[in-house]
Amino acid sequence: MTASSARERLLTLIAERSFRLGDFTLSSGLKSDYYIDCRTTTLHAEGSELTGRVFLDLFREQNWNPAAAGGLTLGADPIVTAITVISSQEHRPVHGFLVRKAEKTHGMGRRIEGFQEKGASVVIVDDVCTTGSSTIQAIEAARQFGFRIVGVACLVEREEAGGRGPVEQAATPALFLPVFKSSEIKAAHLRLKAAKNNI
Repeated sequence: MTASSARERLLTLIAERSFRLGDFTLSSGLKSDYYIDCRTTTLHAEGSELTGRVFLDLFREQNWNPAAAGGLTLGADPIVTAITVISSQEHRPVHGFLVRKAEKTHGMGRRIEGFQEKGASVVIVDDVCTTGSSTIQAIEAARQFGFRIVGVACLVEREEAGGRGPVEQAATPALFLPVFKSSEIKAAHLRLKAAKNNI
């Protein structure tokens, strides 16, 4: 499967499985006429494979070459797993780590779980970026741990006012890139809906 065909198929799956029109209140408190729950795609068998491939393709396009990828639990978890599995199958391993919302109060007391190599180059990943708060938390925790962030990527950017800027600022000097924008997902959803209505 080519990079473009994997991306196109993943777009279709997100539009079919993860996008809903309606009246929603987001975790940020913002009101919206649509909702995107990426986990219904990233935890889907085919969706998981495609997610891993598309993120790895993005990493390679940008020459990020990370030792690991990680992000804030829970949205990043299936993305990180998909990346690690597909990269291993391709014999070009990218390891994974997860960022807890708070440090554990027992055991090792870690906030970063998984890959633990200080100074290593990493990419921060997330599912949906609205205000960017979860992405920024992961960036700050990864830097505090001692990782070197070479890139930041989310599966879907909601294109809300004030969302991209804070993430770009937190990511600097690394680049922040979305795989898809919400307008792209919405357009694909409406195309699929129109096609079904015309059958």
